[in-house]
Amino acid sequence: MDRKNTSPQGETARVLTEFLEVAVNCIVFLKGFYPPAAFERRRYMNVVVQKARHPQLADYIHSATSNLLPFVQKVFILQKTGLVERVNVTFYDKEHIPLEKFVFKIDVNQSYNSKVEESDIGFALRAFLIKLTVAKPATKPLPPSSGWEITAYFRALPQGSSKEKEAQLWIPTDTKQWLQPPDITPIKSMSSQPLKVQLYLEHPNPCEPKKLEE
Repeated sequence: MDRKNTSPQGETARVLTEFLEVAVNCIVFLKGFYPPAAFERRRYMNVVVQKARHPQLADYIHSATSNLLPFVQKVFILQKTGLVERVNVTFYDKEHIPLEKFVFKIDVNQSYNSKVEESDIGFALRAFLIKLTVAKPATKPLPPSSGWEITAYFRALPQGSSKEKEAQLWIPTDTKQWLQPPDITPIKSMSSQPLKVQLYLEHPNPCEPKKLEE
């Protein structure tokens, strides 16, 4: 990408998707889903983070987050914001029933045209990574045979042949949906122009029935 000719929204979207890749790595490490040796220490935004070493794991996280870029940039006309509403890292049991969700709710203001300093956005997103390093007490342990996935939620289906082709990279999830509103634990939020981000945990409501709908 030519950063010299990148719009404020485009630069913000690039930094955001790069951040999401790092954050997902940190979340998977935090949950202890793989042995610690499957990760290596790196530094990002002057914060020590964990990055997957296994090629297939690293490629899944990278491809899922980087493929969000055109949809974060693409305008949803009614709200003048990106098509992507939120990105979840969902952990589920062997029946594909969600146990825990890390939710990134994002909003890139596409009508904002002022210059955006990457350092300002980076400083704000850096706080999310610091919060994640101490978020383990708010999480729940995972049972054996559990799994996880990255899920994106869109405000609208992408239109146009090129966007439709990009959308085919994403497939419907097999994970079931909760029937009751989840319990929410806030972790971190930021609100600035042109980017707003919220990170929170979702856990099943105590009244959630045992068998869920597809």
